[in-house]
Amino acid sequence: MALDEIKALHQKHTGVLSIHSELPVKNRTDLGKAYTPGVAELSNLIQQDTSLARQYTVSGKLIAIITDGSAVLGLGDIGPQGGLPVVEGKALLYKELAGVNAIPLALDQTSVPEFVQTVKNISKSFAGIHLEDIKAPRCFEIEDQLNQVLDIPVYHDDQEGTAIVVLAGLINAAKVVDKSLTDLKVVVNGAGASGLATAKLLASAGLRNITLVDQKGVVRNQSTSLNDYQLKFVQSVKPNTDAHTLAEALVDQDVLIGLSVGEIVTEVMVKSMATDPIIFALANPIPEIEPALAQKAGAAVIATGSSAYPNQVNNILAFPGLFRGLLENHVTHFETSMEAEIAKALANMIKAPANEKIVPGVFDDGVVETIVEAVKQYK
Repeated sequence: MALDEIKALHQKHTGVLSIHSELPVKNRTDLGKAYTPGVAELSNLIQQDTSLARQYTVSGKLIAIITDGSAVLGLGDIGPQGGLPVVEGKALLYKELAGVNAIPLALDQTSVPEFVQTVKNISKSFAGIHLEDIKAPRCFEIEDQLNQVLDIPVYHDDQEGTAIVVLAGLINAAKVVDKSLTDLKVVVNGAGASGLATAKLLASAGLRNITLVDQKGVVRNQSTSLNDYQLKFVQSVKPNTDAHTLAEALVDQDVLIGLSVGEIVTEVMVKSMATDPIIFALANPIPEIEPALAQKAGAAVIATGSSAYPNQVNNILAFPGLFRGLLENHVTHFETSMEAEIAKALANMIKAPANEKIVPGVFDDGVVETIVEAVKQYK
């Protein structure tokens, strides 16, 4: 789609969202029920028991999608207002795909304590907090602290959502190439929020050979540039490789999971991998390697984060159904241990995995319902 067409569409509507009322206000009787004096009675009830706000106000069904725009996948630090189209789009998808009400918020605060305090201060208006495009390690600290001080679910889509869909896709990709999931040798390129969360989920799912690579090369526990979260992970997996660069790390590996920037993987690098390599080139809007080039180099299964190609491994598959499941089942805290169960449920939707069908499509029947049920069963 051409940029001019996108600009014209969004400019015409001044964004992609609007607010629609649930009650008609056509006469004095309607006004009394929807506003004064009716709301005074509700306010008195809620003052006596604040938990009733979730029953009688929008706070029982409204999600806040909050970004500072500091780590937009494939674009980097583009600022709060630069990140606003992303969270606005996700609010639209929440409503269109899962019937969940969400509002986008751009927060111009870089201090973790200030960010956490601001979200805490506004949290009484919401049923859940969806964090988006926040730079690591701040995103880890923010999510951890919010989980401690809020009694509503807090979810970071770049971490949990991405990890869920990657694991779902990898479960079926392993079947396609007839390799054991837990024996796969995996390189995760990108050690930020998405990359680290994905690597952690794969490790918890039993994968034993995971190499984490960032812009400086293979991540090792001797590095002085690691944050505490990265250091804890690499100490737990102890990558078994002498490689330093991404190209060296990919030699004889089964899987590349790219969660970094576009056009950094070459045909030569893919050819150096093990037989029937699996390539998840998930950077947006430009993948780490174009699918046609990866296929030419011998990749057996190729996924991207884009709807322009088969196998869209993107957190869009997870977050609408996940939050609907959390709300419907009155879950107050999102547990990361839910992730593997949701991933398995998504993978199981594909009864006969093939090289161009390892995950359901965004518009396939039952995606949201499958995740809602997985959350229900976990609870």
